[in-house]
Amino acid sequence: MSTSSSSSSSPSKSPNVSSGSASSGGGSRPIPSPLTSIPQVSTSATDTTISSSPRSPTSFRLPKPPGTPADVHENIYTIPNAMSLARLLSTPVLGYLIVKGQYDWALGLFAASAVTDLLDGFIARTFDMKSVLGTILDPMADKALMATLTVSLGMAGVIPVPLAGLIIGRDVGLVISSFVIRYKSLPPPKTFARFWDFSLPSAEVRPTTISKINTALQLLFMGAALSATSIPLVTSLWATWHIPAQWVVATTTVWSGLSYVFSKDAVRYLQPPPRMASGRAAMSMSKSRDRA
Repeated sequence: MSTSSSSSSSPSKSPNVSSGSASSGGGSRPIPSPLTSIPQVSTSATDTTISSSPRSPTSFRLPKPPGTPADVHENIYTIPNAMSLARLLSTPVLGYLIVKGQYDWALGLFAASAVTDLLDGFIARTFDMKSVLGTILDPMADKALMATLTVSLGMAGVIPVPLAGLIIGRDVGLVISSFVIRYKSLPPPKTFARFWDFSLPSAEVRPTTISKINTALQLLFMGAALSATSIPLVTSLWATWHIPAQWVVATTTVWSGLSYVFSKDAVRYLQPPPRMASGRAAMSMSKSRDRA
C-alpha cells in the first residue's frame, strides 16, 4: 500500500476592507471613519457649538462665560433721529453764512434748526420713537449748533471772544467725557467697529436741570445776537441788554459743566462696566457667605 500525499496551495484571501463597509457573514456593516468620530467645534464671538459629527443634526450650545452680556440692538432709523442728523449736518452751512455776512439766510436756517429741535422730541415721545441713539444724537446736534454759532459769531465780532472761548471749552470737555463713557460702558470685545456702532447702546446721558436751562439761555442769547444783525427792533434792545445777558450765560455755562461732574444721575450705564460688575459680584458673594 502506498500512500501519496498531494498538497495544493491556494492564494490566501484577505478580507475586503473599504472605507465605508466590511464583509462579515455575507452582510455588510458600516465602519466609522476616524474623521467622523471627532467632534466638530465651531466658535463665534457670542457662543461655542460642538457637534458630534458633520452629518449629525444633534448639537449642544456651551453657556457664555460669566459676566458676558448679550448684544442688544435697537431701531435707529427713526424720524426724530433723521431730524437730529439733518440739524447736525446743517451747522457748517450756518457757520459759513455767518462768516460771509449773509445774516438773513443764517437767521432763517437757525430758525429752521430751532423748529426741528422742538419737533423731534415731540415726535419721539408721541409716537414712541425714543432710542438711546436719540439721547446722544439730539444733544450732539444742539452742541454742534451752539459751537458753530459761538465760533462764527465770535469771528464776526458779534459776541465777545472770552465768552465764546468759555462756551467752547465746556462743550469740548463734555465731548471728551462722552467718548470715555462710551469706551467704559461698551461690552467686550471693545473694537473700533463696535465703538462706533450706535445700535449697540451702552450708556445713556441724562442732561441735568441746570444744563437744560443753560442750553435754552445760550440758544436765546445766540439767536438774539444773530437777530440783532438783521432786525432793527432787536438791535436796539440788544444794545441795552447784551452785557447782563453775557454774564448770565457765562454763569450758567460754568454751573452746568460742574453739574455733570458732581451729579450721580447724569450718566446711566445700561450694562455695568467690568470693574463695577466684578465689584457687585464680590459684594454678593460676600453677603452670601455671611448669611451661610
